[in-house]
Amino acid sequence: MSYFLELLVNGALTGLMYSMVALGIVLIYKSSGVLNFAQGALVMMAGYGVWLFTSWGLPLWLGAIAALVAMFVLGLVIERFLLRTMVGQPIIMVVMLTLGLDVFLRGFGPGLLGTEPKQLDIGLGLAPLIMGDVLANRTYVVGGAIALVLIGLALAFFRTRLGTKLRAVSDDHVSSWSVGISVEHAVAVSWGLAGICAVAAGTMWGSAQGVDWSLTALLFPAVAVVILGGIDSIVGALLGGLILGILGSVIPGYVDSLVGGSTRDVVTSVVILLTILFRPYGMFGREDIERI
Repeated sequence: MSYFLELLVNGALTGLMYSMVALGIVLIYKSSGVLNFAQGALVMMAGYGVWLFTSWGLPLWLGAIAALVAMFVLGLVIERFLLRTMVGQPIIMVVMLTLGLDVFLRGFGPGLLGTEPKQLDIGLGLAPLIMGDVLANRTYVVGGAIALVLIGLALAFFRTRLGTKLRAVSDDHVSSWSVGISVEHAVAVSWGLAGICAVAAGTMWGSAQGVDWSLTALLFPAVAVVILGGIDSIVGALLGGLILGILGSVIPGYVDSLVGGSTRDVVTSVVILLTILFRPYGMFGREDIERI
């Protein structure tokens, strides 16, 4: 029973860490209607940014703030020089642009700073946190708490005046323009917010496994989370992350020894396929019905 409980707790914490990455995807889609396949690369770049600033002698908190500013500016640059040129183009072309951006950043970051994994020490140590019979990774515990804070802030943000404008842009660009809402500004803000989420995710995941190109692989579970929870649902990102994390921990915990391992990615793939087949809009996604 203690083994199952440990798998359950650590799976839930891992799921919350996935939610930090998925939240960036949800924020961009909820704000601009664009599916962002570059979020994994943004997480990697944010991790590199925190490592770089701290390697220059800045304390962690100041390095994280500097990385927040840098990633927000990167989001603005992406909107100004890439996405703005795609105005009026089919949405699939914008999606392909984000995929191309992911490929570019995946090579640019390691090419600029080296391919060796960078150790990002955030002062939590390597000793596990002991909770009764359960051993938990300290980094994942802190990362889970940060994920909950970010999700709470995101929910509060979309109740503000600016958040309402961003939702309007997501619904209809033309109608938003007609009532005086700057679509370009809304898209830029959404990418800036995604950059902030990337800093939190890049810092925590970078501390857990090192900072290198492998952080871009977090896009795969993050996409599974948003598909399961609903691509425009912040609450869905939370619950989808918890479900995926628990399934990806408990099932491999019992099955890996029987089949030789590597079932976590299989679980993620099955979650994506079953969700698309039986609930295409996810658990909390908005189902749009259009007249033909």
